[in-house]
Amino acid sequence: MSLELIAVLGLLTLAIILFARGRPSMDAVGLIVIAALPLTDVVSVPEVLRGFADPNVVLIAALFVIGEGLVRTGVAQALGDGMAKGAGASEGRLITLLMLAAAGLGSFMSSTGVVAIFIPIMLRIARSTALPPGRLMMPLSMAALISGMMTLVATAPNMVVSAELEARGHEGFSFFAFTPFGIPVLVLAILYMLLVRRRLSGKAELPPPRPGMRDWAAGYGLMGRQVRLLVSAGSDLAGKPLETLDLRASAGVNIVAIERGAGLRHAFVRPEAQTELRGGDILLLDVIGSDFDAAAFQAQHGLTELPLDPEHAAGRTQYFGMAEVIIPSGSSLAGQSPMEARFRTIHDVAVIGVRRANAPLEGVPARRRLTVGDTLLLAGPWRSIRRLSEQRRDMILLDLPEEAEEYAPKRSRAPHMLAVLLAVVVCMATGLLPNAQAALLGCLALGALGIMDMRTAYRSIHWSTLVLIAGMLPFALALERTGGVALAADALVSVVGDAQPRLILAALFAVTAILGLFISNTATAVLMAPVSISIAGTLGMAPAPFAMIVALAASTAFMTPVSSPVNTLVVGPGGYRFMDFMRIGVPFSLITMAVCVLLVPIVLPF
Repeated sequence: MSLELIAVLGLLTLAIILFARGRPSMDAVGLIVIAALPLTDVVSVPEVLRGFADPNVVLIAALFVIGEGLVRTGVAQALGDGMAKGAGASEGRLITLLMLAAAGLGSFMSSTGVVAIFIPIMLRIARSTALPPGRLMMPLSMAALISGMMTLVATAPNMVVSAELEARGHEGFSFFAFTPFGIPVLVLAILYMLLVRRRLSGKAELPPPRPGMRDWAAGYGLMGRQVRLLVSAGSDLAGKPLETLDLRASAGVNIVAIERGAGLRHAFVRPEAQTELRGGDILLLDVIGSDFDAAAFQAQHGLTELPLDPEHAAGRTQYFGMAEVIIPSGSSLAGQSPMEARFRTIHDVAVIGVRRANAPLEGVPARRRLTVGDTLLLAGPWRSIRRLSEQRRDMILLDLPEEAEEYAPKRSRAPHMLAVLLAVVVCMATGLLPNAQAALLGCLALGALGIMDMRTAYRSIHWSTLVLIAGMLPFALALERTGGVALAADALVSVVGDAQPRLILAALFAVTAILGLFISNTATAVLMAPVSISIAGTLGMAPAPFAMIVALAASTAFMTPVSSPVNTLVVGPGGYRFMDFMRIGVPFSLITMAVCVLLVPIVLPF
């Protein structure tokens, strides 16, 4: 063993120890490796920095952006809500749909992002069905991890292993090369979770629900104040701008929102002074006048009343929301009425309710003079509601309703988002374009369509993950040059001896999965991919099955809560302990190993 190999292995051991301790952070360990590895004289500084230009690192960054596009357009949220609706009151059906949805969505976006999206949805379902959250959180994390076995781009280890194959002159994996293994594992995972679900109650207590907009409306005495009216083609309101109508003064109503169009063209129009009403528009009115006569108002202006059903209410909450604010000491709003303070003009929100001394005030809120300590209920577009958090001097944001968690700012662009996603997947699956180029073009398309901007795109990228991957990639080169990869391959072959190739696959799977208990699955793939390919070369066999078993084992991170960020995310909401993951995860890891060892040589012959 050369001094260079001893130095590289020493640095690798240090990295593993730091990963296991959890301090410093994993990306910081990656930077330590980048800075220290050239000191061994095995790799140069340009070589150690080459990881940042690796196509897979660029691809992963682009996929983070595409995943955020799914969230901003409401595609991910719609998937979760549709799943809850389809499950009904059946816990088994809910777990099945949850795991199918998480694995399906995780095939095209970050599994950590998938779990983050579904946790609040599952908590809401658990609260409404009185189901322990622990029954849902571990199935969610397991399905998200299995999504890494579905497609090439589902998780970083898949791309790392495929890139290692290509770097050694072999053919990399195709987009759906992993699917024949992921689907059987997912089916078994669903059956397994349905069998052990009663052992998953956890110790979590559901947090008290956040108030919804209906709760606030009741608390401020606003129930019954909303009216939804259709503007007929012959209405005298059609063709007139709102500033000439002045409905607040003439009829005692505020136009909160205007619905316009139908189907994919359906949208909510912001009511401004210059907004011109059209035949077919639907007006959502807030009645502020005590003497408002709905029937007379409709007859006078050629309007038709429409129901305020839950379906339309759900659509409205995607356009406008509410917020509670308080008037602090020293606020310039004290002593003024909301109308005098020009709330709608300055803040683009309307004051629809006022509470003083914990009791709602009667009368027209816009004409009430405000005092320090008053709590105001504001309504307006979500983008304006969000800006209220920047206010500190004149009013302080107290709370947002539960509907704020479901706001998707680009929901109207959902069809465009799906079209871009489909185009990216087709380009990757057919090999029409290199994966990184297809993903980058997809990101540019999202920007051109107004779904993403540069600031949002940069925020959506998990930079720590990219630094970790770029920092660990040079290890493979260093171990190759110093003979470490060949040494590890020979050691594993000598231990297994003349065993059947499937037993060697099982040993590779076990070593990879166990190593993944202490370091990230990406770092594990970086280290084990060259070892697996070298073993194939030593045995004179095709490298694909050996590389595939490493990639699949890297996604088998079911055994501890720290094996993957996906598991860590569900510990709190599920109320799990360390041994909960061991008790449920170890048996299924063995099942996964058996399935993979059985299927891999069938799909990818030796």
